[in-house]
Amino acid sequence: MIRVLIADDHPVFRHGLATILADGKEFEVVGEASEGSSALAMMEQLAPDIAVLDIAMPGMSGLDVVRTANERNIEVEFVILTMYNDEVYFHSAMELGVKGYVLKESALHDLLACLRAVADGRFYVSPLVSHYLVKRNEELKTLYTAQPSLRELTPTEKKILRLIAENRTSREIGKLLHISYRTVQNHRTNICQKLNLQGYNRLLQFALENRSSL
Repeated sequence: MIRVLIADDHPVFRHGLATILADGKEFEVVGEASEGSSALAMMEQLAPDIAVLDIAMPGMSGLDVVRTANERNIEVEFVILTMYNDEVYFHSAMELGVKGYVLKESALHDLLACLRAVADGRFYVSPLVSHYLVKRNEELKTLYTAQPSLRELTPTEKKILRLIAENRTSREIGKLLHISYRTVQNHRTNICQKLNLQGYNRLLQFALENRSSL
């Protein structure tokens, strides 16, 4: 069975999702949380396979929980629930490596399909926001056509580039990735050379301009 944690600050909605999952034989709800910090603690204690997180919770938002879990290297896949059909939220979730993105208005219909897809290693996006994914893929294709050298970046360099796009400093990036400030600076230099970016803050400018596609 797939172990699932559900975090949402609306108890009726949360229990409704848990009941749907409990009715089948595919999923086991190992925990329920009403706010972000509790969800994070449960992830570390209960080791669920998938965490279903409301994007708007007291204290830590769902995206804050994902970001912190990534920093702590907690091995769990994420599904974001949201009532907001908002492109900025969608891109933020994709940048953090979220595998599922479900609108609350269609959650009762979409969640099982989403969890099955994520458990199978695939992405799932509610049909109502699928146009954001199409647009994101088109932007990514355009970016790689304009800057083919992006394919030469190592996985670490790509991760650093995404963190630069979040306007993180080298010291912050070093702390997040558990590497030294000097190592981050060396990676930044290598990225600039590969992408032919010259001039003060040109790397930051490039990262910010293309944040939604990185």
